[in-house]
Amino acid sequence: MYRPFELFVGLRYTRAKRRNHFISFISLISMLGIMLGIVALVVVLSVMNGFHKEIRERILGMASHATISAPEGGLVEWREVMEKARQHARVVGVAPYVEGQVMLANGRNVSGAVIRGVLPEQDGEVSEVGDKMTAGRLTDLREGEFGIVLGKELAYALGLRVGDRVTVVTPQISPTPAGVMPRLKRFIVLGIFEVGMGEYDGGMAFIHLRDGAKLLRLGDGVTGVRLKLDDLYLAPQVGREVASSLGGYYRVSDWTWQHRNFFSALSTEKRMMWLILFLIVAVAAFNIVSALVMMVTDKRSDIAILRTLGASPGSIMQIFIIQGITIGMAGTVLGMLGGVLLALNVESIVGGIERLFGVEFLDPKIYYISKLPSDLYWQDVGLVGISAFVLSVLATLYPAWKAARVQPAEALRYE
Repeated sequence: MYRPFELFVGLRYTRAKRRNHFISFISLISMLGIMLGIVALVVVLSVMNGFHKEIRERILGMASHATISAPEGGLVEWREVMEKARQHARVVGVAPYVEGQVMLANGRNVSGAVIRGVLPEQDGEVSEVGDKMTAGRLTDLREGEFGIVLGKELAYALGLRVGDRVTVVTPQISPTPAGVMPRLKRFIVLGIFEVGMGEYDGGMAFIHLRDGAKLLRLGDGVTGVRLKLDDLYLAPQVGREVASSLGGYYRVSDWTWQHRNFFSALSTEKRMMWLILFLIVAVAAFNIVSALVMMVTDKRSDIAILRTLGASPGSIMQIFIIQGITIGMAGTVLGMLGGVLLALNVESIVGGIERLFGVEFLDPKIYYISKLPSDLYWQDVGLVGISAFVLSVLATLYPAWKAARVQPAEALRYE
């Protein structure tokens, strides 16, 4: 029990005594501060991870993991490219596409949009738009019928419903007796989709692949081939491998490049939020310095007696380091446990608060989601816990060093 005595004395000092309740209260506040800071950090990071995952899934439900296209013009040998891509072990879905910038007009309502030509029976391999239809079906698109499927916000802006007709204006021009005119084509609205991203709901339309090739004058070619992988984070590598296996020159792009700025902004936001919230833990850790400095001042005579009994300055230093580490470890462990439990149940907890007080924190009409997403990363929990513990250990060094410098004769002079 008394060996090593530094551990025994350090643990005894963490308990309240009759004459130092205030010091013990400061120690308790420090421990609670570390705990609450870690809980807040773990929960906020988990909620941000949940939002990022939700956004990423919605983007990748429309955008492909990787695309292969010709350096310029249309991709004529797209069937060979699809066949070669299917042979790659990481590729789980392949589909051709045609894409271009157009203008949609309905009376006085005009809106720019990206029009994408797809094969409805194959597009489900790489896209989720077929599962996001609010009216009609993607499979209603048939070659030669010039049907179109619009995003919900785009259809609303143009005042269109299923069965209405819309004029598609391409940037290409056609010579006519009246002069050079932009190319126009009337399409019939066959469906409306909603994926919950304004970029797509308000700026994208789908037509049949062959209709798109005719509209954009690609002949038998397509814009490119879209790939879906079993691991989206391998998209850059897999895209290059597929292109290399084809021979020749091809343009390869992937989701990390197409939305690089957006995902970089999300990553920067997460890092800055981590830093800001970690300051809570830092403030609580510095409270350990205050508590230990007051403890050293209160225990000067005890330190002097231990020194006269043979305790070395290193042993005295260890005593107060153990005390500070105990406070930091208790706060860290409790904070990690509380943060994990809260992060895993934040959706049900927020739902209960909404039902109890009759409020709605996330209006689905504004945020496109009705529940607070949470995605707990254990590496985040580990990083937060280790960082908080290391900071707590560093906070003990100065008070412990001051305790080791106490001179026994001077401390006992007036005792």
